[in-house]
Amino acid sequence: MHVGRPTERYDPLRERAFVTGFWKERVDGPRWLSKLNLDGDGQADLVHHGGVDKALLAYSAEHYPHWREELGLPEVDHGGWGENVTVEGLDEELVCIGDTWQIGEAVVQVSQARRPCWKLEARWERRGLMDLTQGSGRTGWYHRVLTEGFVGPGDRLVLVDRPHPEWTVRRAGAVMADRDAPLRELAALASLREVARSWLLVLHERLRGRPEDVRARTRGT
Repeated sequence: MHVGRPTERYDPLRERAFVTGFWKERVDGPRWLSKLNLDGDGQADLVHHGGVDKALLAYSAEHYPHWREELGLPEVDHGGWGENVTVEGLDEELVCIGDTWQIGEAVVQVSQARRPCWKLEARWERRGLMDLTQGSGRTGWYHRVLTEGFVGPGDRLVLVDRPHPEWTVRRAGAVMADRDAPLRELAALASLREVARSWLLVLHERLRGRPEDVRARTRGT
């Protein structure tokens, strides 16, 4: 389990300073999970991060060996993709939009796949890492909090409900990333009441023929 407060960092790729909570540190004991975040965590960019639909970010532990090998960075470890919880035995093919999970005292619901931003590249000083993460499907996923409570390292995730088994996190993330996604896929994803509000706004605009402006997320502009 990992948290991080917004601090100033330097992006050597873009040669500029920025404030972010992406750098996470491991915590050893239980933390309170509220409707907005895990105690001790925070976000600097509240337009693209945080909020009730993105209170908790999960990432698969099984992805890290791949990243260490592909990037040649043995220091890449849990928390390195900015997640709050690193989970074993689950990934984007096994978790679905709308899934409700019990973790510790809390109950959470999957709201969207994580859409990588430029800060991931700044964290590991690797251009193209954002697109590589998206293309690989190893993005991670966000939860909203239905029931607040204490959660801690080692807590098991127990599936309570799965209303949309056909909408895996990977499928949903791929639809959002595909600028030429079929209208039927966009409409089907937009019909899920559990989808994050920010995604719904984008989906409805795309259904009207208005492409999404991704510059702030991908370039920080």
